[in-house]
Amino acid sequence: MRIVGFSLVANAVRLDFPILEALGSILPLCDELIVNVGPSDDGTLDLVRGLDDPRLRVVEGRWDQGQGSALLAVETQRALNLALGDWAIYIQADEILHEDGVGPLQAALERAEQDQRVEALLVDFVHFYGTPEWTGASRAWYRREVRAIRLGREIYSRGDAQGFRAGPHQRRVRARSSGATYFHYGWARPLDVLRCKQQIDDRLYHDGAGKRASLGERLPHDVGLTRFTGQHPARMEPWIAARLARMTPGFAPRRWDARRLSLLATLAVERLTGWRPFEYKNYVEV
Repeated sequence: MRIVGFSLVANAVRLDFPILEALGSILPLCDELIVNVGPSDDGTLDLVRGLDDPRLRVVEGRWDQGQGSALLAVETQRALNLALGDWAIYIQADEILHEDGVGPLQAALERAEQDQRVEALLVDFVHFYGTPEWTGASRAWYRREVRAIRLGREIYSRGDAQGFRAGPHQRRVRARSSGATYFHYGWARPLDVLRCKQQIDDRLYHDGAGKRASLGERLPHDVGLTRFTGQHPARMEPWIAARLARMTPGFAPRRWDARRLSLLATLAVERLTGWRPFEYKNYVEV
């Protein structure tokens, strides 16, 4: 069974992505690792090439900003189209496969290889917010998503490249849980970096118009924030230690509105029953 990893990144230095940690976390599973590096003026290309592994294959995508929010899916697909083998493992630049998940993901791939109904594998997510000490728990944060894909099944990156769909009619992929966990640090970076992220998001998704209030001295409070009591991936410990002093503890108050009240209500149901109302899924479990 041949397994190919794939990812994409641009301006990793300016945006302080843990890209080397992300790539390194899936590398033990991969026969090849394809990274689509977008136009960057901060040394990102050299940073990625510095991984210095014979399995690494760097490609330079076009990253046409005129595509708006479709850009990330288009460039993710560019990397996926180059993957030749049986399975492809996807990881974004701010995601880390916990080392405890390497074995379970490998075993899940081997089991899925024998069951042709399975087109993809799901990983669970832990989303950090503000600092690596807090996690998001409401349905605003997805609990699991497709991150391993059976090749040769016409599966395509979709939307903002969070998930995948299959075939010409973009049906949901048939997926199964892997038992592995990705740790997501996209919102647990220094505040100056998050301000830069917000500007880029506005350009991608809103034609440059700021749809959200500018970040102040603290991130706004989020419904259902929970203290993290687990263990971060070992390869992330130095990254966290080097940045923790620049991350702002505590959260700014946020006014209650209909959306936040809805999140609070569904979170209460989930905590009582284990069922998450209105959960959005890009996949069908088999």
